[in-house]
Amino acid sequence: MNVIEVKNLVKKFGKKKVINDISFSVNKGEIFGFLGPSGAGKTTLIKMLIGEYNITSGEVKVFDNKPNRMDESLSNKISIVMDNFGLYERLTVYENMLVFKNIYNTKKEDIDEILKKVELYDSKKVITSKLSKGMKQRLLLARALINKPKLLFLDEPTSGLDPQTSLKIHSLLFDLKKRGTTIFLTTHNMEEATKMCDKVALLHLGKIVEFGTPKDICMRHNKNNMFYVLTKDNQELVFKSLKKDLDELGDLIKNNSILSIHSSEPNLETVFIDLTGKELV
Repeated sequence: MNVIEVKNLVKKFGKKKVINDISFSVNKGEIFGFLGPSGAGKTTLIKMLIGEYNITSGEVKVFDNKPNRMDESLSNKISIVMDNFGLYERLTVYENMLVFKNIYNTKKEDIDEILKKVELYDSKKVITSKLSKGMKQRLLLARALINKPKLLFLDEPTSGLDPQTSLKIHSLLFDLKKRGTTIFLTTHNMEEATKMCDKVALLHLGKIVEFGTPKDICMRHNKNNMFYVLTKDNQELVFKSLKKDLDELGDLIKNNSILSIHSSEPNLETVFIDLTGKELV
């Protein structure tokens, strides 16, 4: 089942095309990554998917409905995490959660349970303005979980965070996926996308330049097609995908002479640079 379907989507601001004829779908229960540098159109896309921006042309469906025509029962299945979107700086952590608990009419005891998940339970009486950036990001995520969403939009959720906080957020997202939540993630962090995402789309100047699983994309762009081998006597050998080399590699395997072997396929970042000539900044 497709939770999100996008066909030939175009978004213009004046004469400028920010999103230029893109099509993709997101399956139920997967983490889908929309990847690209700042200014590529990622945030604009999210705002069209949630109905905040009108589309110029094309078609968008979320839960088989147009975003601007979803009734309350459908819109309540969706949560969004954007930079400081939805936080009240003068309220405490707990009071912030209480606001959204009242909006969605959920159980009060859910607040403590969620705050424990994001490791903010001991800080629930702290004024939000006094939280660190990482704590605010976890509070944004906690707020987004209060309605137990079926679809979660995350716009650069770990941007500027330290590695430890990023890992905590990754763990939470994997837990949500196990429970069946569909996650739409935008990021310019290709390492994060490779680790987190079932499928990704690479966005450049409003166009999708590559699409698929991170592994498949990297394999498609494996121009060198080489294997690096470390033998048990500490020799480092390089083999190409040619019959002669593969026969020699096979002999080493038969003789139990190999300590490690890995291929030379690129990562998502080098694929993006090869395709666009641009770095992810």
